[in-house]
Amino acid sequence: MNISLDIAPLHSWANISPKQPLIISGPCSAESEEQLYQTCHQLKQKNIVHLYRAGIWKPRTRPNSFEGYGVTALEWLKNVKNELQIPFAIEVASPAHIEQALKYGVDVLWIGARTTVNPFNVQEIADALKGVDVPVLIKNPVNPDLALWIGAIERLYNAGLRKLAVIHRGFSSHLPSKYRNEPMWQIPIELKTIFPNLPIIGDPSHTGGKRALLQEIAQQALDLNYDGLMIESHINPDVALSDASQQVTPDDFYTLLSNLKFRIVKTDNMDSVFINQLDQIRQQIDQADRELLELLKRRMSLVERACEYKIDNNVTIFQVERWNEIFRSRQDWSKKLNLDPEFVTEIYKLIHIESIRQHTEIMMNVK
Repeated sequence: MNISLDIAPLHSWANISPKQPLIISGPCSAESEEQLYQTCHQLKQKNIVHLYRAGIWKPRTRPNSFEGYGVTALEWLKNVKNELQIPFAIEVASPAHIEQALKYGVDVLWIGARTTVNPFNVQEIADALKGVDVPVLIKNPVNPDLALWIGAIERLYNAGLRKLAVIHRGFSSHLPSKYRNEPMWQIPIELKTIFPNLPIIGDPSHTGGKRALLQEIAQQALDLNYDGLMIESHINPDVALSDASQQVTPDDFYTLLSNLKFRIVKTDNMDSVFINQLDQIRQQIDQADRELLELLKRRMSLVERACEYKIDNNVTIFQVERWNEIFRSRQDWSKKLNLDPEFVTEIYKLIHIESIRQHTEIMMNVK
């Protein structure tokens, strides 16, 4: 499925050149007018930020956490915006938030992950924005559900909004991970194949949750041809009232961006030597993929034989010892082949899920 949305190009409302990535930065939360001003002032001096962010209302997982200063912070934002002559983006989660944001002159709105996951909330926001000419960014839902993300885009689009983009901030997972939210890059990539002209902005701060991971995640987003980055910056991150570990100072933010490689997008207009060499490599990849699929087919056939043996001997489908042995040994094998063990583990999780599905289907058909 490939759907071309009639949306405004990112550069037309973000005031950037057509090939330039949109850079968004600012504190996770507006904690005081002075903190907001100093952070944005230092960022502006670097001349690399196109859109400034600040949390006004902070949806927290548990009560008694800092939830933002609300309308009070909007007054600070208005003052800083006028003083520095900079555009601001904030998160909104209700029609009341939208009303207040527009009243105080907020330039861009975004819908957070906890809101995107609820179609009722998204529809209320879409209805409140009918007839309003404001850019809206849509974060992925908390859980890895592409349909929910698509649904949020469609609801806003159907409300007449045309200045749309999405933010990839990673997905919650019950599995141990070095990330705060698992990137699951395949989901935003699939979204891009469905909506090829819909801009995608990476959010390394919420994906990684730690300063040490920001560079790696930001570079991966750029390498996947993302249209921009949103990275949190704070004048003094260590004392931040929310998400202190994932924010960087304006100086460190500048250093981070300076170390990123902004690659060009290869097109059919490139020289013939490049195209021919790339085509040869792609043909080899296609052949390798065919061989992989043939091996997967062979493995599934062996799984089917193992299932039949279990049925004949009245053995349960799931054997925890075998599960543990597979994951332990495959990680060891991957290291010897210089493959990332985490990558191999993810592959075998999918293979194991399919194996259990196949086992269950065969067992259910036993008379």
